[in-house]
Amino acid sequence: MLFLEDLDTNEGPNYRNFGWVGTAGLMMKTQLGLGILSIPSVFDTLGMIPGLICLCFIAAITTWSDYIVGTFKLRHREVYGIDDAGGLMFGRAGQEIFGFAFGPYWTFVCGSAMISVSIGFNAVSNHGTCTAVFVAVAAVTGFIFASIRTLGKLSWLAWLRFICVISSVIIFTIAVGIQDRSAAAPQDAVWVSDYELFKKPSFTNAISAICALIFAYAGTSAFFSIAAEMRDPRHYTRSLILCQTVISACCIAIGCVMYYFCGSYVASPALGSAGLLIKRVSYGIALPGLIVTTMLTCHLASNHVFVRVLRGSKHLAANTFTHWTSWIGCTFDIKVVAYIIASGIPIFSGLISLIKALLATSLLFQPMGCMWLYNNWKRGKQDRSIT
Repeated sequence: MLFLEDLDTNEGPNYRNFGWVGTAGLMMKTQLGLGILSIPSVFDTLGMIPGLICLCFIAAITTWSDYIVGTFKLRHREVYGIDDAGGLMFGRAGQEIFGFAFGPYWTFVCGSAMISVSIGFNAVSNHGTCTAVFVAVAAVTGFIFASIRTLGKLSWLAWLRFICVISSVIIFTIAVGIQDRSAAAPQDAVWVSDYELFKKPSFTNAISAICALIFAYAGTSAFFSIAAEMRDPRHYTRSLILCQTVISACCIAIGCVMYYFCGSYVASPALGSAGLLIKRVSYGIALPGLIVTTMLTCHLASNHVFVRVLRGSKHLAANTFTHWTSWIGCTFDIKVVAYIIASGIPIFSGLISLIKALLATSLLFQPMGCMWLYNNWKRGKQDRSIT
């Protein structure tokens, strides 16, 4: 187990150096991004009202899950990541299973972020060069900034990313609202949005849509690492409330407006639904934020591997040659794997579907339920014995 309090030294990186506002920014960064662009398509599958109900329900459940992360971390200060929580609850097997899920999940998310960056470069440059080149550019820039050692020094980039993505999506949403029709809608006749309040999807399509909503809130597994680097983890709940309020409001507003005006003619990602000019403007504004996404997701996966490799060693918190070569090596390896994933599955919607089916749900709900039981089971037994 790892006590970050013991790693706050003058001889190495300060692992506890950002407050609750910076924490909220990092939380919003892990939650808001690729997933929000799929919400209009979810509404197209389920219908606006069932989609909105499912969105609010999942937002409530994930908020509870996020809250449990904070309470578990406060009660068990030795826990750094979700793998440590698994080890505490289920022993070595739990630690390995949770750790195996966490690392690949954020590596896949990093790969999907690189695809999103390449889509943005293609939109801005009007396909000025090969997509593989843009994926490589995303990999290189993401690696450079991901090598910054602590999350505290990256919190301002998280806010930059949030502002860029939100500004881009708002511009796009306004453009969709004032245009006659979606860019993908028929252009040769009078067109009225074909949105539907209720639909009758197949079971498979409905489950796929719900999984997409889950992916929009699937940053919970990273909250352990974020909470561990707070100056005062007791302010975690304050950061969580700000994060979930902003994220849920954005998801509801943007999802409803986009689906209302675009109907079934929604692109994936949704920024392609407003026409070429707005698409280029939106992606131009979003690109810095998308690049930051590749950096932060790489950092989360790399830090997980780094801590596992150097746990129990003096090199974990000291500015030694072993410390920095291990860290740079971890970030480089994660970025290479993410690049291979992005190059091998260059379809945005396909990669998102793979991630959410394999890993997202298993990291968002089940572990937090187990944490609640771990914290409360013994107390419940003691209460019954007293009565």
